[in-house]
Amino acid sequence: MKAGIVGLPNVGKSTLFNCLSNAKAQSANFPFCTIEPNIGVVNVPDPRLEKLEELVNPEKVIPATVEIVDIAGLVKGASKGEGLGNQFLGNIRETDAIIHVLRCFDNDNVVHVDGSVDPIRDKETIDIELQLKDLESIDKKLDKVKRAAKTGNKEAQKEESILLQLKEGLEAGTSVRAIAISEDDRETYVKPLQLITDKPVLYVCNVDEGSAVNGNHYVDKVKETVASENAEVIVLAVGTEADITELEDYEERQLFLQDMGLEEPGASVLIRAAYKLLNQQTYFTAGQKEVRAWTVTVGATAPQAAGVIHTDFEKGFIRAEVIKYDDFVHYGSESKAREAGKLGVEGKAYVVNDGDVMHFLFNV
Repeated sequence: MKAGIVGLPNVGKSTLFNCLSNAKAQSANFPFCTIEPNIGVVNVPDPRLEKLEELVNPEKVIPATVEIVDIAGLVKGASKGEGLGNQFLGNIRETDAIIHVLRCFDNDNVVHVDGSVDPIRDKETIDIELQLKDLESIDKKLDKVKRAAKTGNKEAQKEESILLQLKEGLEAGTSVRAIAISEDDRETYVKPLQLITDKPVLYVCNVDEGSAVNGNHYVDKVKETVASENAEVIVLAVGTEADITELEDYEERQLFLQDMGLEEPGASVLIRAAYKLLNQQTYFTAGQKEVRAWTVTVGATAPQAAGVIHTDFEKGFIRAEVIKYDDFVHYGSESKAREAGKLGVEGKAYVVNDGDVMHFLFNV
Protein backbone atom coordinates (compact mmCIF):
# COMPACT_ATOMS: atom_id res chain seq x y z
CA MET A 1 0.00 0.00 0.00
CA LYS A 2 1.40 3.37 -1.04
CA ALA A 3 0.60 6.96 -0.08
CA GLY A 4 1.70 9.63 -2.55
CA ILE A 5 2.88 13.09 -1.47
CA VAL A 6 1.44 15.67 -3.89
CA GLY A 7 1.27 19.44 -4.20
CA LEU A 8 2.39 22.37 -6.31
CA PRO A 9 6.13 22.74 -6.98
CA ASN A 10 8.15 24.13 -4.07
CA VAL A 11 5.65 23.65 -1.23
CA GLY A 12 7.90 21.29 0.78
CA LYS A 13 7.02 17.84 -0.60
CA SER A 14 10.58 16.54 -0.97
CA THR A 15 11.63 18.03 2.38
CA LEU A 16 8.68 16.22 3.98
CA PHE A 17 9.62 13.00 2.19
CA ASN A 18 13.20 13.28 3.49
CA CYS A 19 11.87 13.95 6.96
CA LEU A 20 9.62 10.87 6.86
CA SER A 21 11.99 8.40 5.28
CA ASN A 22 15.44 9.81 6.06
CA ALA A 23 16.05 9.27 2.35
CA LYS A 24 17.85 12.13 0.65
CA ALA A 25 15.58 13.20 -2.17
CA GLN A 26 17.01 16.32 -3.79
CA SER A 27 15.42 19.41 -2.27
CA ALA A 28 16.02 22.81 -3.84
CA ASN A 29 14.42 26.21 -4.24
CA PHE A 30 13.09 25.81 -7.79
CA PRO A 31 10.15 24.02 -9.46
CA PHE A 32 10.37 20.46 -10.84
CA CYS A 33 13.24 19.51 -8.56
CA THR A 34 11.62 16.08 -8.21
CA ILE A 35 11.17 14.41 -11.59
CA GLU A 36 11.25 10.67 -10.93
CA PRO A 37 9.11 9.68 -7.95
CA ASN A 38 11.16 8.81 -4.87
CA ILE A 39 9.90 5.87 -2.83
CA GLY A 40 10.60 5.39 0.87
CA VAL A 41 9.58 2.58 3.21
CA VAL A 42 8.77 4.24 6.53
CA ASN A 43 8.46 2.58 9.95
CA VAL A 44 5.11 3.21 11.66
CA PRO A 45 5.77 4.59 15.18
CA ASP A 46 3.88 2.41 17.67
CA PRO A 47 4.44 2.60 21.46
CA ARG A 48 2.67 -0.78 21.81
CA LEU A 49 5.56 -2.46 20.01
CA GLU A 50 8.02 -0.89 22.46
CA LYS A 51 5.94 -2.17 25.39
CA LEU A 52 5.85 -5.71 23.98
CA GLU A 53 9.62 -5.57 23.48
CA GLU A 54 10.03 -4.56 27.11
CA LEU A 55 7.87 -7.50 28.30
CA VAL A 56 9.14 -10.25 25.97
CA ASN A 57 12.78 -9.16 25.54
CA PRO A 58 13.09 -10.70 22.06
CA GLU A 59 16.19 -11.10 19.90
CA LYS A 60 14.81 -8.57 17.40
CA VAL A 61 11.89 -6.20 16.86
CA ILE A 62 10.29 -5.49 13.47
CA PRO A 63 7.84 -2.58 13.12
CA ALA A 64 5.03 -2.17 10.60
CA THR A 65 5.88 -0.06 7.56
CA VAL A 66 4.10 2.16 5.05
CA GLU A 67 5.36 3.11 1.59
CA ILE A 68 5.58 6.84 0.85
CA VAL A 69 6.04 8.18 -2.69
CA ASP A 70 7.31 11.70 -3.42
CA ILE A 71 5.75 12.75 -6.72
CA ALA A 72 6.79 15.60 -9.04
CA GLY A 73 5.08 18.97 -8.48
CA LEU A 74 1.95 19.65 -10.53
CA VAL A 75 1.08 22.92 -12.27
CA LYS A 76 -2.00 24.44 -13.91
CA GLY A 77 -2.65 22.64 -17.20
CA ALA A 78 -1.18 19.32 -16.03
CA SER A 79 -4.28 17.43 -17.20
CA LYS A 80 -3.38 18.64 -20.71
CA GLY A 81 0.28 17.67 -20.32
CA GLU A 82 1.69 20.98 -19.03
CA GLY A 83 4.85 20.79 -16.91
CA LEU A 84 5.35 17.16 -15.94
CA GLY A 85 1.57 16.65 -16.00
CA ASN A 86 1.18 13.27 -17.67
CA GLN A 87 4.03 11.75 -15.67
CA PHE A 88 2.66 13.21 -12.41
CA LEU A 89 -0.85 11.93 -13.07
CA GLY A 90 0.45 8.47 -14.02
CA ASN A 91 2.47 8.27 -10.79
CA ILE A 92 -0.37 9.42 -8.56
CA ARG A 93 -2.78 6.91 -10.15
CA GLU A 94 -0.54 4.10 -8.87
CA THR A 95 -0.85 5.18 -5.21
CA ASP A 96 -3.61 4.16 -2.79
CA ALA A 97 -3.98 7.45 -0.90
CA ILE A 98 -2.92 11.09 -1.23
CA ILE A 99 -0.94 13.25 1.20
CA HIS A 100 -1.62 16.76 -0.13
CA VAL A 101 0.98 19.31 1.04
CA LEU A 102 -0.14 22.94 1.19
CA ARG A 103 2.23 25.84 1.79
CA CYS A 104 1.02 27.78 4.82
CA PHE A 105 4.04 29.97 5.59
CA ASP A 106 5.48 33.27 4.34
CA ASN A 107 9.13 33.36 3.31
CA ASP A 108 10.42 35.71 0.60
CA ASN A 109 13.47 33.48 0.15
CA VAL A 110 11.36 30.51 -1.00
CA VAL A 111 9.71 31.22 -4.35
CA HIS A 112 6.11 30.24 -5.02
CA VAL A 113 5.22 29.05 -8.50
CA ASP A 114 2.24 31.46 -8.59
CA GLY A 115 4.09 34.36 -6.95
CA SER A 116 2.14 34.51 -3.65
CA VAL A 117 1.10 32.30 -0.74
CA ASP A 118 -2.51 31.10 -0.94
CA PRO A 119 -3.11 27.48 0.14
CA ILE A 120 -6.78 27.55 -0.94
CA ARG A 121 -5.86 28.62 -4.48
CA ASP A 122 -3.11 25.96 -4.51
CA LYS A 123 -5.56 23.27 -3.37
CA GLU A 124 -8.07 24.28 -6.05
CA THR A 125 -5.36 24.19 -8.73
CA ILE A 126 -4.49 20.60 -7.85
CA ASP A 127 -8.14 19.57 -7.40
CA ILE A 128 -9.15 20.96 -10.80
CA GLU A 129 -6.31 19.20 -12.63
CA LEU A 130 -7.11 15.87 -10.97
CA GLN A 131 -10.83 16.31 -11.62
CA LEU A 132 -10.19 17.12 -15.29
CA LYS A 133 -8.11 13.96 -15.63
CA ASP A 134 -10.90 11.91 -14.02
CA LEU A 135 -13.44 13.50 -16.38
CA GLU A 136 -11.29 12.37 -19.29
CA SER A 137 -11.32 8.79 -17.94
CA ILE A 138 -15.10 8.86 -17.40
CA ASP A 139 -15.80 10.22 -20.88
CA LYS A 140 -13.79 7.37 -22.42
CA LYS A 141 -15.68 4.82 -20.33
CA LEU A 142 -19.05 6.42 -21.15
CA ASP A 143 -18.44 6.06 -24.88
CA LYS A 144 -18.21 2.27 -24.46
CA VAL A 145 -21.01 1.90 -21.91
CA LYS A 146 -23.54 4.02 -23.85
CA ARG A 147 -23.36 1.68 -26.82
CA ALA A 148 -24.20 -1.31 -24.63
CA ALA A 149 -26.92 0.64 -22.78
CA LYS A 150 -28.68 1.43 -26.08
CA THR A 151 -29.14 -2.30 -26.73
CA GLY A 152 -31.25 -2.55 -23.56
CA ASN A 153 -28.52 -4.09 -21.39
CA LYS A 154 -29.77 -3.36 -17.84
CA GLU A 155 -26.30 -3.62 -16.27
CA ALA A 156 -24.89 -1.16 -18.80
CA GLN A 157 -27.80 1.22 -18.19
CA LYS A 158 -27.10 1.17 -14.44
CA GLU A 159 -23.38 1.81 -15.07
CA GLU A 160 -24.22 4.64 -17.44
CA SER A 161 -26.36 6.37 -14.80
CA ILE A 162 -23.52 6.09 -12.23
CA LEU A 163 -20.97 7.46 -14.72
CA LEU A 164 -23.25 10.37 -15.60
CA GLN A 165 -23.62 11.13 -11.88
CA LEU A 166 -19.83 11.15 -11.52
CA LYS A 167 -19.45 13.36 -14.58
CA GLU A 168 -22.00 15.86 -13.27
CA GLY A 169 -20.26 16.00 -9.88
CA LEU A 170 -16.78 16.48 -11.35
CA GLU A 171 -18.01 19.20 -13.73
CA ALA A 172 -19.40 20.99 -10.67
CA GLY A 173 -15.95 20.82 -9.03
CA THR A 174 -16.67 17.95 -6.62
CA SER A 175 -14.05 15.21 -6.23
CA VAL A 176 -15.30 11.62 -6.68
CA ARG A 177 -14.67 10.74 -3.02
CA ALA A 178 -17.24 13.40 -2.02
CA ILE A 179 -19.98 12.39 -4.50
CA ALA A 180 -22.89 10.60 -2.78
CA ILE A 181 -22.98 7.05 -4.17
CA SER A 182 -24.02 3.90 -2.32
CA GLU A 183 -21.19 1.68 -1.05
CA ASP A 184 -22.28 -1.21 -3.28
CA ASP A 185 -22.36 0.95 -6.42
CA ARG A 186 -19.04 2.51 -5.50
CA GLU A 187 -17.47 -0.94 -5.13
CA THR A 188 -19.00 -2.26 -8.37
CA TYR A 189 -18.75 0.69 -10.73
CA VAL A 190 -16.39 3.33 -9.29
CA LYS A 191 -13.46 1.42 -7.74
CA PRO A 192 -12.52 -0.40 -10.98
CA LEU A 193 -12.05 2.98 -12.71
CA GLN A 194 -9.14 3.86 -10.35
CA LEU A 195 -10.11 7.52 -10.42
CA ILE A 196 -7.58 9.84 -8.83
CA THR A 197 -10.07 11.98 -6.89
CA ASP A 198 -11.65 8.83 -5.41
CA LYS A 199 -8.50 8.19 -3.37
CA PRO A 200 -8.65 9.16 0.34
CA VAL A 201 -6.76 12.37 1.12
CA LEU A 202 -4.87 13.83 4.07
CA TYR A 203 -3.95 17.53 4.06
CA VAL A 204 -0.59 18.62 5.48
CA CYS A 205 -0.29 22.33 6.24
CA ASN A 206 3.41 23.17 5.99
CA VAL A 207 3.93 26.02 8.48
CA ASP A 208 6.79 28.02 10.03
CA GLU A 209 8.28 26.85 13.34
CA GLY A 210 6.25 29.34 15.40
CA SER A 211 2.98 27.93 14.03
CA ALA A 212 3.79 24.24 14.61
CA VAL A 213 1.55 23.88 17.67
CA ASN A 214 -1.46 26.14 17.04
CA GLY A 215 -1.31 26.73 13.30
CA ASN A 216 -1.96 30.16 11.72
CA HIS A 217 -4.54 32.03 9.63
CA TYR A 218 -3.62 29.98 6.54
CA VAL A 219 -4.30 26.75 8.44
CA ASP A 220 -7.65 28.10 9.67
CA LYS A 221 -8.66 28.76 6.05
CA VAL A 222 -7.65 25.25 4.99
CA LYS A 223 -9.64 23.63 7.82
CA GLU A 224 -12.67 25.72 6.94
CA THR A 225 -12.38 24.83 3.23
CA VAL A 226 -12.02 21.05 3.69
CA ALA A 227 -14.60 20.72 6.51
CA SER A 228 -17.11 19.09 4.16
CA GLU A 229 -14.59 16.57 2.80
CA ASN A 230 -14.30 14.48 5.98
CA ALA A 231 -10.50 14.69 5.55
CA GLU A 232 -7.90 15.04 8.30
CA VAL A 233 -5.70 18.15 8.44
CA ILE A 234 -2.23 17.92 10.02
CA VAL A 235 -0.07 20.93 10.87
CA LEU A 236 3.65 20.36 10.37
CA ALA A 237 6.69 22.67 10.38
CA VAL A 238 8.34 20.57 7.69
CA GLY A 239 11.66 22.45 7.49
CA THR A 240 12.14 22.40 11.26
CA GLU A 241 11.14 18.73 11.49
CA ALA A 242 13.72 17.94 8.80
CA ASP A 243 16.38 19.72 10.87
CA ILE A 244 15.38 17.70 13.94
CA THR A 245 15.74 14.38 12.09
CA GLU A 246 19.34 15.41 11.23
CA LEU A 247 20.23 15.45 14.94
CA GLU A 248 21.79 12.13 15.95
CA ASP A 249 21.38 12.56 19.70
CA TYR A 250 17.91 11.42 20.92
CA GLU A 251 17.88 13.72 23.96
CA GLU A 252 18.84 16.69 21.79
CA ARG A 253 15.93 15.92 19.48
CA GLN A 254 13.54 15.71 22.45
CA LEU A 255 14.76 19.06 23.82
CA PHE A 256 14.24 20.63 20.40
CA LEU A 257 10.66 19.28 20.31
CA GLN A 258 9.96 20.50 23.85
CA ASP A 259 11.15 23.99 22.90
CA MET A 260 8.62 23.91 20.06
CA GLY A 261 5.87 22.75 22.43
CA LEU A 262 5.53 19.31 20.83
CA GLU A 263 5.33 15.95 22.66
CA GLU A 264 6.51 13.95 19.65
CA PRO A 265 7.68 14.66 16.10
CA GLY A 266 4.87 15.77 13.82
CA ALA A 267 6.26 13.29 11.30
CA SER A 268 5.25 10.44 13.64
CA VAL A 269 1.69 11.79 13.78
CA LEU A 270 1.66 12.02 9.98
CA ILE A 271 2.96 8.47 9.43
CA ARG A 272 0.26 7.02 11.71
CA ALA A 273 -2.37 9.13 9.94
CA ALA A 274 -1.17 7.87 6.53
CA TYR A 275 -1.36 4.28 7.80
CA LYS A 276 -4.92 4.88 8.95
CA LEU A 277 -5.74 6.66 5.66
CA LEU A 278 -4.70 3.50 3.80
CA ASN A 279 -7.27 1.57 5.92
CA GLN A 280 -4.51 -0.44 7.60
CA GLN A 281 -4.24 -1.81 11.12
CA THR A 282 -1.68 -3.79 13.10
CA TYR A 283 -1.59 -7.15 14.82
CA PHE A 284 1.43 -8.50 16.69
CA THR A 285 3.34 -11.74 17.05
CA ALA A 286 5.41 -11.90 20.22
CA GLY A 287 8.04 -14.56 20.91
CA GLN A 288 11.64 -14.87 22.09
CA LYS A 289 13.03 -14.74 18.54
CA GLU A 290 11.10 -11.64 17.51
CA VAL A 291 8.33 -9.24 18.37
CA ARG A 292 6.77 -8.04 15.14
CA ALA A 293 4.01 -5.73 13.95
CA TRP A 294 2.11 -7.08 10.93
CA THR A 295 -0.06 -4.97 8.66
CA VAL A 296 -3.56 -6.06 7.60
CA THR A 297 -6.50 -4.25 6.07
CA VAL A 298 -9.23 -3.24 8.52
CA GLY A 299 -11.82 -6.05 8.49
CA ALA A 300 -9.33 -8.83 7.66
CA THR A 301 -10.15 -12.33 8.94
CA ALA A 302 -7.76 -14.55 10.90
CA PRO A 303 -6.78 -16.66 7.83
CA GLN A 304 -6.08 -13.47 5.84
CA ALA A 305 -3.92 -12.18 8.69
CA ALA A 306 -2.05 -15.50 8.75
CA GLY A 307 -1.50 -15.18 5.00
CA VAL A 308 0.45 -11.95 5.55
CA ILE A 309 3.12 -14.05 7.29
CA HIS A 310 3.10 -16.79 4.64
CA THR A 311 0.58 -17.97 2.06
CA ASP A 312 0.84 -21.52 3.49
CA PHE A 313 -0.47 -20.20 6.82
CA GLU A 314 -3.66 -19.05 5.10
CA LYS A 315 -4.07 -22.19 2.95
CA GLY A 316 -3.66 -24.57 5.88
CA PHE A 317 -5.22 -22.38 8.57
CA ILE A 318 -6.61 -24.36 11.52
CA ARG A 319 -7.13 -21.76 14.24
CA ALA A 320 -5.71 -18.60 15.79
CA GLU A 321 -4.83 -18.06 19.42
CA VAL A 322 -5.55 -14.44 20.30
CA ILE A 323 -4.68 -12.28 23.31
CA LYS A 324 -5.91 -8.70 23.39
CA TYR A 325 -3.00 -6.25 23.67
CA ASP A 326 -4.29 -4.74 26.95
CA ASP A 327 -4.60 -8.22 28.48
CA PHE A 328 -1.07 -9.16 27.36
CA VAL A 329 0.30 -6.00 29.00
CA HIS A 330 -1.81 -6.42 32.14
CA TYR A 331 -0.65 -10.01 32.77
CA GLY A 332 2.85 -9.45 31.44
CA SER A 333 3.27 -12.56 29.29
CA GLU A 334 1.49 -15.04 27.04
CA SER A 335 1.65 -17.82 29.67
CA LYS A 336 0.12 -15.66 32.41
CA ALA A 337 -2.62 -14.39 30.09
CA ARG A 338 -3.37 -18.01 29.15
CA GLU A 339 -3.56 -19.02 32.84
CA ALA A 340 -6.00 -16.16 33.45
CA GLY A 341 -8.24 -17.41 30.65
CA LYS A 342 -7.49 -14.40 28.44
CA LEU A 343 -6.31 -16.41 25.43
CA GLY A 344 -9.11 -16.88 22.90
CA VAL A 345 -9.17 -19.70 20.33
CA GLU A 346 -10.62 -18.31 17.10
CA GLY A 347 -11.67 -19.87 13.79
CA LYS A 348 -11.79 -18.78 10.14
CA ALA A 349 -14.56 -16.23 10.65
CA TYR A 350 -12.70 -14.24 13.32
CA VAL A 351 -12.18 -10.57 12.32
CA VAL A 352 -8.83 -9.25 13.52
CA ASN A 353 -8.82 -6.26 15.89
CA ASP A 354 -6.11 -3.62 15.93
CA GLY A 355 -3.51 -4.62 18.52
CA ASP A 356 -4.35 -8.34 18.73
CA VAL A 357 -1.39 -10.50 19.77
CA MET A 358 -1.78 -13.63 17.62
CA HIS A 359 -0.37 -17.11 17.16
CA PHE A 360 -1.50 -19.30 14.24
CA LEU A 361 -1.86 -23.06 13.94
CA PHE A 362 -1.85 -24.45 10.41
CA ASN A 363 -1.32 -27.65 8.47
CA VAL A 364 -0.27 -27.88 4.82
